[in-house]
Amino acid sequence: RSAALIRRCTAQRWRPRGMKHARIAKYLRLRHVRTSGWLITDGMSWRSHGRNNTELVDALKRNGIVKSATVEEAMKAIDRGHYVNTTPYLDAPQSLGMGATISAPHMHAYCLEILKDHLTPGKSVLDVGHGSGYLTAVMAYMVADTGKSVGVEHINELQVQSVLNIKSDRVASSLKSKGCIDLFLGDGRAGCSNAGPFDAIHVGAASEFIPKTFIEQLKPGGRLVIPVGPEGMNQTLTVVDKLKDSSIKKKEVMSVVYVPLTSKSHQCNKHL
Repeated sequence: RSAALIRRCTAQRWRPRGMKHARIAKYLRLRHVRTSGWLITDGMSWRSHGRNNTELVDALKRNGIVKSATVEEAMKAIDRGHYVNTTPYLDAPQSLGMGATISAPHMHAYCLEILKDHLTPGKSVLDVGHGSGYLTAVMAYMVADTGKSVGVEHINELQVQSVLNIKSDRVASSLKSKGCIDLFLGDGRAGCSNAGPFDAIHVGAASEFIPKTFIEQLKPGGRLVIPVGPEGMNQTLTVVDKLKDSSIKKKEVMSVVYVPLTSKSHQCNKHL
C-alpha cells in the first residue's frame, strides 16, 4: 500500500491535494524504493527535509549524503528556495513545468559528492539540462572565482526562468557577474563545444547509451556523471572517468529512473 502511494505521489509531482509534509515523509521511509530520479536505501535520503535551506543541508549531512565540507558549503550558499516555487526544502523532486523537474536535494548532493574533486577553483563544468539553474549555480560556487559553470537547456521557458532565478539569488547573481556562470539555450545532447572542454560534466536526464559527444568534450583527467538506460525502465547512474591518456573508465554507482535525454519536441509532446 505504501509503495502504491509513492507511485501515485510520483505521478502527481509528490504533492497530492491535501497531503501534508509529515504524511509524505511517513510514507517515504521505505527500504530500497526506486522512484523517478534516484534510489533510496533504508529511507535515509527521504528524511533529509528542513524548514529552510540550512536545515535541509544539515539533514543531508546528518544522514550521510553530504560528506565533504566543500559540498556542504556550496549547498548552503545557494539557497534552493530561489529555484523552486513550492516546498523547496522537502527532499523530493519538484515540477518545473514543460515536462521538466528539479531533482530531489539528496540526488543533487550525491552527484556533487561524486564530482567534487573535479569542481575545485579554476575548473570548468557543464550541466546538461540545467532546468531551474540551481545545480549550475551550486557548481559555479565550487569552481569560483576563476572557474566556470556552463548550463545548457533546450526549453526556452525554462531557460528564461533560470536566468530570473539566478538574478533573484544574491550569491549566484554575484557569481554570474564575475563570469562564473553561463546559461545557453540549445540541445544538451550536443553538449556545449564552444565552452569546452570541461573538467566535469553532469547530465540531468537519462540516455540509452553514453553519448560520444560528452566524452569528446571532457578533458583528460575529467569526470562525467550520467544516468544510463531506456526511458521509463531501470537505469544506472554511471561515472565515466577520462584518464590522462584519454582512455575511459566506467563505474556504475546506483540504480535510478530519470526522465529521458531527448528532443524538445518529444519532451513538450509528452507534457501536452
